Amino acid sequence: MPVTAAETYTPIARYAGRLHAVAGGAHHVASPLGAWLLLALCGAAGGSSSDIDDALGVDRDAALAFAADLLGTPHDAVLPAAAVWTRSARADALLRRLPAAVETGDLPGQDRLDAWAREHTLGLIDSFPLQVPPTAVVVLATALATKVSWATPFDLVPGATLGGPFGGRVVDALRTPDGQGHRQFVASTGGAGDVIVHTARAREGLSVTSVAAAPDVPAADVLAAAYEVAGGAAVAGGTVVKRSLFDLPLGEGPLWTISERHAPVTAASGREERCAAILPAWEAKSDLDLGHPDLGFPVGARAIAELLGLTEYDYEARQSAMARYTRVGFEAAAVSAMFTTTGFSMPREGVVRTAELRFAHPYAVVAVASGGGAWDGVPVFSGWVAEPSPASGPGG
Repeated sequence: MPVTAAETYTPIARYAGRLHAVAGGAHHVASPLGAWLLLALCGAAGGSSSDIDDALGVDRDAALAFAADLLGTPHDAVLPAAAVWTRSARADALLRRLPAAVETGDLPGQDRLDAWAREHTLGLIDSFPLQVPPTAVVVLATALATKVSWATPFDLVPGATLGGPFGGRVVDALRTPDGQGHRQFVASTGGAGDVIVHTARAREGLSVTSVAAAPDVPAADVLAAAYEVAGGAAVAGGTVVKRSLFDLPLGEGPLWTISERHAPVTAASGREERCAAILPAWEAKSDLDLGHPDLGFPVGARAIAELLGLTEYDYEARQSAMARYTRVGFEAAAVSAMFTTTGFSMPREGVVRTAELRFAHPYAVVAVASGGGAWDGVPVFSGWVAEPSPASGPGG
């Protein structure tokens, strides 16, 4: 029986929380769906571990079935693609379980991988997110892309109209026009409290929902609220709880200005509510490391290595993503990829040179955190070493 979008919305929203937590609170864009589909392809390798199922939020067979539906019946506004390339004959068991729409074949060179990324993202992603080494035996990839136009373009207003921290940083801003294609309201959410919501509808059948909460609400809670408002609550059997403007105080607040005037209305109650939204245009490019344990790829790589009989292996998983939100439309793309390597290189004849490096005069030291999350790549300590200590001294 086919797996429906309603059954997978909540697991994908949960995975989005994990992915955005790894990306941190800086300006970024990501495709949780693209990474989730990539992990689903890893699940085709089998294995007894339940960790992949836990990361996916559903069992791997259900995830593969949903991936097959998405890849086999693309949406008018979204271009999906997936591929698994290999150098190992032992990968046949993996290839047999993949959805029919997944491209398979011999592992191509880097130029062809870069071309694949451009071809399947409408040229929005210039290159493959990974530099694939000669020791790679399997490469998996997914791509998602969209270029849509709003059913009704935004109006332009002076940036100062936006107010707040953004208002002083932009020359102009976007204001919702009168007519169809835009929907805005105030909603009550469980984790982020009262939020403002704007949804822009594209001609091609894609909607983009923006959600803002009070400035002191953590980013993770606002992201969860956005998934809730965009469809998660409805899928789970609930509804979006809209707030009446008549239940909110008049005047200026961090999220809105509410005013009241006497004018002709058509509502039988004699009370009518109207909302407009002002947003900044924006664009983002991100390169995300998918290797964090919460995202499931370490265990996915292990399942593939076990299938291929690799006792020594290494892997890397990354996502390149971009998005652009303008007066007239929205475009976005992401390529998610993972490779598994043998973990060693075949020996070959060559020339070896050896250098002895002596730090015999003052030098600089920088310590950088790694391991994923908001700390990944952050310089934590730095110093200038001018007074060395004896190696045989305390701690030596």
